Amino acid sequence: MIDHFDGIGQKRLPLGAELQVALNLIPAHTWYAVPSGAITFLNERGSDYLGLLKDHALRLGIDTGAAWDSHIPLLHPDDHEETRGVWSTCLRTGCAGQVSFRVRSAAGGYRWFLSRAEPVRASDGTLLYWIGINLDIEDRKQAEFYLGEGQRLAHMGSWAFNAAGFDYWSPELFRIHGLDPNRKAPTVYEYMALVHPEDREFVAQAIQKMLADHRGFDFTKRIVRPDGEIRHVRCVGTAETHGGTFGGFLGTAMDVTEQEELTKALRKSEEELRQVLDLAPQLIGVLGPRRERIYANRMALTYYGISLDEWRQRSFGPEVHPDDFDMVKAHVDRSVSSPAAFELEMRLRNGHGTHRWFLVRYNPLHDDQGQLVRWYLACTDIEDRKRAEERLQQENVALREEIDRASMFEEIVGTSPALQAVLSRISKVAPTDSTVLITGETGTGKELVARAIHRRSNRTSRAFVSVNCAAIPRDLIASELFGHEKGAFTGALQRRVGRFELAEGGTIFLDEVGELLPDTQVALLRVLQEREFERVGGRQSIRLDVRVIAATNRDLKTAVANGAFREDLYYRLNVFPLEMPPLRARRADIPLLVEYFIDRYARKAGKNIRSVDKKTLQLLQSYPWPGNIRELQNVIERSVIVCETEIFTVDESWLSQRQLDTRLGDKPFLLEKVAATEKEMIEEALRESQGRIFGPSGAAAKLGIARSTLESKIRSLKINKNRFKASPGT
Repeated sequence: MIDHFDGIGQKRLPLGAELQVALNLIPAHTWYAVPSGAITFLNERGSDYLGLLKDHALRLGIDTGAAWDSHIPLLHPDDHEETRGVWSTCLRTGCAGQVSFRVRSAAGGYRWFLSRAEPVRASDGTLLYWIGINLDIEDRKQAEFYLGEGQRLAHMGSWAFNAAGFDYWSPELFRIHGLDPNRKAPTVYEYMALVHPEDREFVAQAIQKMLADHRGFDFTKRIVRPDGEIRHVRCVGTAETHGGTFGGFLGTAMDVTEQEELTKALRKSEEELRQVLDLAPQLIGVLGPRRERIYANRMALTYYGISLDEWRQRSFGPEVHPDDFDMVKAHVDRSVSSPAAFELEMRLRNGHGTHRWFLVRYNPLHDDQGQLVRWYLACTDIEDRKRAEERLQQENVALREEIDRASMFEEIVGTSPALQAVLSRISKVAPTDSTVLITGETGTGKELVARAIHRRSNRTSRAFVSVNCAAIPRDLIASELFGHEKGAFTGALQRRVGRFELAEGGTIFLDEVGELLPDTQVALLRVLQEREFERVGGRQSIRLDVRVIAATNRDLKTAVANGAFREDLYYRLNVFPLEMPPLRARRADIPLLVEYFIDRYARKAGKNIRSVDKKTLQLLQSYPWPGNIRELQNVIERSVIVCETEIFTVDESWLSQRQLDTRLGDKPFLLEKVAATEKEMIEEALRESQGRIFGPSGAAAKLGIARSTLESKIRSLKINKNRFKASPGT
């Protein structure tokens, strides 16, 4: 225990339990010491922190005579010197003092404390003892550390300023300016000396203005460090008020040299980019996310004949050709909800009021969060290309018409003599209303012939109704053709119009007519003879105006002889017979048909087939094609599907090698058909050339064969060419 002394050196009441209890109640580390500085008491909170025993002298307040600096080892080694200096000054002068230091705990760790000592004196000024308090400032020190680290990492310092000058500069602010952080904040004069000479005038004006207006500010200046390095510093300040009274400014200063250099480089890049864009041959525009206009290059402004500001005020409506406006607007509107790159061909109006074609590419730009920030437009002039396309299209149309005339009759492809003879007969019968019977093998294109006749007739604007008589159940064919009345048979719940009524005024095509039942043949004969019929279950005759075209792959003459087909119906149908030659009799047409089918199916499959393998073409021309054009069509379609290159090939295994063994008597049916077809073709050519064999209008030229070949065939087929010669005087 320490005794009190009065002013003349007499002992008074000793410091007892009262003071110790009071110091123990304070939520901090408290202590007192004798005038020499030796600590003689430490409260319970401080003792527990140091891990002192219950009977330790400092806990009991016993004066051990130990000097104050005997406790220095408890402090962090880095804090010894500063602490010794501060307390030495206190003891020498007898004045209060404070210092921050780190104290080691019983667990071995250090915490920051702010220690302050106050002298306690007698009435005559005699120093009686020292009383002290150590406040835990660990959290504050941590905050200061992180603040300082944050400022250092961000190259940002803080400051306080009033009319008299700077009150405070943070350590990082000193480092930004290349100064010692341990010095005092600079005066205004010292500060202005750090500012770049070219920026001093506007900085001085900014300081005067902020002191006069008491308003915040934000500007960037250049400074010159003591080592001569120039840095860019951004200063941001805000006015500080206390109860409405202006108290100065608080603010930050950030080293933005790198940002300024990047900005300068970016400006330079933008300038270079603008120069590049101005030299680009395209019209280039930049739009905002809401399609607000931001930038257009020189080429675009020259094309429109306006300034950049005028362009920004315009909408795209007056610039787009009226015929293209709806299409462009539809695409633009769709891009609002789903911004994605797209391109359009459109016509844009120039400053002279005329339009030119452009290919306009729209490209969106998104930020890291996927938000749309820009639209970039590049308009490439395609006027010349469009004009060339139009010319090419016109040439293609003319060429296509020429090809059609040369190789196609409606949809019938080919230029072979066998086919041309048939097409010649089609042209002659089409304008009439005569009934036509088309015969030929399966797959030769009999329905195409029927449609060609219809299209070239006077009935082309009316219906063409096709009926496959073999595909309809025989007991329903009469109802299908002529219709039925309600209740005519089980299941006839209402009246039904037949195919003949549907074809009124037009053409009905009866495919596989040889499959009709005898009672249906009778009804059909009545239609052909009297132009009327009755619905199944009906009693009222119905008049009609329908042209009948029939087709069959059967030999109706044999069917008539066998009693399977009515003879009178046969003659009514066979008013104008047409026989479609098989594909093996039209080998010259195979390359055209192959090209035609490849083009059709390649476009459907999205493939680009440029040529046909030579071996494949030879294979296709040598094959007998028992399925005729339908078989060829199926082979081409299948081959296009599996084709992986631009050269078309066919798998040879797909071509059936079955032989045609159908015979008539002791002579092959095929040879007889071919000979008959050839004879018919040659006679038709002789008739048109009035018996002339050679010359530009001779039969040989019409058939496309040599004169000697034609004469040889005339002899072998026993054709009397003289009967085709014009009589004298005609």
